[in-house]
Amino acid sequence: MHLGDHHTTPAVSADAHRPDGTRRALRIGLGGPVGSGKTATVAALCRALREELSLAVVTNDIYTREDAEFLLREAVLPPERISAVETGACPHTAIRDDISANLEAVEDLEEEVGPLDLVLVESGGDNLTATFSKGLVDAQIFVIDVAGGDDIPRKGGPGVSTADLLIVNKTDLAPYVGSDLARMAADAKAQRGELPVILQSLRGEDGVRDVADWVRGRIAAWTA
Repeated sequence: MHLGDHHTTPAVSADAHRPDGTRRALRIGLGGPVGSGKTATVAALCRALREELSLAVVTNDIYTREDAEFLLREAVLPPERISAVETGACPHTAIRDDISANLEAVEDLEEEVGPLDLVLVESGGDNLTATFSKGLVDAQIFVIDVAGGDDIPRKGGPGVSTADLLIVNKTDLAPYVGSDLARMAADAKAQRGELPVILQSLRGEDGVRDVADWVRGRIAAWTA
């Protein structure tokens, strides 16, 4: 289910080129609480887009490479297109406060396997305040899930209220955890206004379709 204006033209960063004058990849960040389904969404996007786009992924974990290893086991991309950052601190530090390690990982991928159309930067699991620095990503997706409670959209926070796209994930679990999807959708709409919201279950064959279409729209604006 997609709520909001799917065709709104997004803002495009003025810094769209690398130092050598070539166009750099569009960078999209994915944040959200632990267990909300960020890595599964990244994997599904890679499968949906890898035949049409040149893409790579940077994952963030505090002390491990677990998310990157999951993507490698799932073979969603060749190994050289997946890079892991061990933050050693709260995840938001590496995506908002000191972005140097992530920025280096992104730039290294562009040097080594580029040219790239898209780099997905996945944050480690964080809370509702997690946001990405505009110096690191051009757009951000925030992922929550129904098992976290149907009051999460109403609680708001920068991730829910201001991300370029909000995903309400694992909708197939709603009947089992007592979450009201209609209420979650209405609360998200109230928090976000015209910013889009997608209700998603990756259990279905085309579960990531709406999110992939949103990404395609960002790519189209980036390359126009």
